[in-house]
Amino acid sequence: MKFLLRIGVNAVALFAATKLINGIQFTGTWWQLLCVALAFGILNAVVRPFLKVLSLPVMILTLGLFTFVINALMLYLTSAISGKMGLGFHVDGFVPALLGAIVVSLVSVVLNRVVPD
Repeated sequence: MKFLLRIGVNAVALFAATKLINGIQFTGTWWQLLCVALAFGILNAVVRPFLKVLSLPVMILTLGLFTFVINALMLYLTSAISGKMGLGFHVDGFVPALLGAIVVSLVSVVLNRVVPD
């Protein structure tokens, strides 16, 4: 059940990013958005830890702000994967990905506080 809640939170956060940030588009149905959220969650679980370890010196120098760049890369990678799968989620470039990563992070934090474990 916790897994499904996390996918739902990711889906809402990604949907918020598509509505708030120019350069992030979603043209699909709600179940496709859930598939995009699932891909985003899997990428965050598998790829993100490796990137965080590899970028540890930069993370220390920037006092953790480089995390937003890693989150932007995850969002951009999600866009590439969902494009290959035909899910209708697209990020135009790095700046929209960075802004979208900030929105996704903020919405996820708020929703994870509201939604009980």
